[in-house]
Amino acid sequence: MTLQQLNYVVKIAETKSMNKAAKELYVTQSALSSTIKSLEDELGTEIFIRTNRGMVLTTDGEKLLSYARQIVKMTDMITEKFHKNETKRHFGVSTQHYSFVVDAFVMLAKELEINSYDLSVDETKTAEIIENVKNLRSELGILYLDEFNRKPLTKTFKENGLEFEPLYDCPVYVFIGTNHPLSHKKKITFEELAPYPCLAFDQRENNAFYFSEEVLSTEQYPRKIRANDRATMIELMIGLDGYTLGSGILVNELTDTQFVAIPFDTDDVMTIGYIHRKDMPLSDLAQRYLEILNTYINR
Repeated sequence: MTLQQLNYVVKIAETKSMNKAAKELYVTQSALSSTIKSLEDELGTEIFIRTNRGMVLTTDGEKLLSYARQIVKMTDMITEKFHKNETKRHFGVSTQHYSFVVDAFVMLAKELEINSYDLSVDETKTAEIIENVKNLRSELGILYLDEFNRKPLTKTFKENGLEFEPLYDCPVYVFIGTNHPLSHKKKITFEELAPYPCLAFDQRENNAFYFSEEVLSTEQYPRKIRANDRATMIELMIGLDGYTLGSGILVNELTDTQFVAIPFDTDDVMTIGYIHRKDMPLSDLAQRYLEILNTYINR
């Protein structure tokens, strides 16, 4: 087994196409197929199956991919450590829908004085954040814990070889438009919110309370609307006087006069932090990103 073979497995799994993978790897499709067949013969198992949905991993293939990503990632980190000017830099972060996380990512990209890098930021569902970090699609995952989700999510992290590191403990805020009937309040109660729709990011098949991006997800909300992205959430806040509960950190397009964050009348606290692979050290880019993120939060 060679590092090249493992690189090929990772690329085919990402593209789900032998043809696309061959083009991105700058090899012929026949050479790529031959290399994978050789690896399958060596391991005595099938790695991929051709379907009408493209190249699909077998059960053994999924297990191999998990190890392959770790080995490829560790190789990249070693190269990065000792040959910083000769290799492409890699870093990825998955996050719940936090604009300050994206802003910190932008700041990281702007300060990179190198000619070659491969960065990724993925605003996505909680379960996918965990899966992305587990499978090394992302090095870091940004999410929150509170008294309602801490125990089940901590258990999930442990089962997937992940560790949660806290960044910021903050009170709960109500996030609403400046023209909302409650925008003049110094503090907002749960009863005052009852006439207005509660907005939540849809977690699809993982809509259990502990996967929710919004705090106090176990409460009974008379009116609730689920959305899939931040732009839609903003439109619902403006058009329907909707609200959501969160950290109250406002940046970018949210720092103008359209929105406000007002303290919610509760003693609950949310801890924003990051998850990472417990068995792997953080890369230089990941460490720098966390420094920027901490500066951003403190500011």
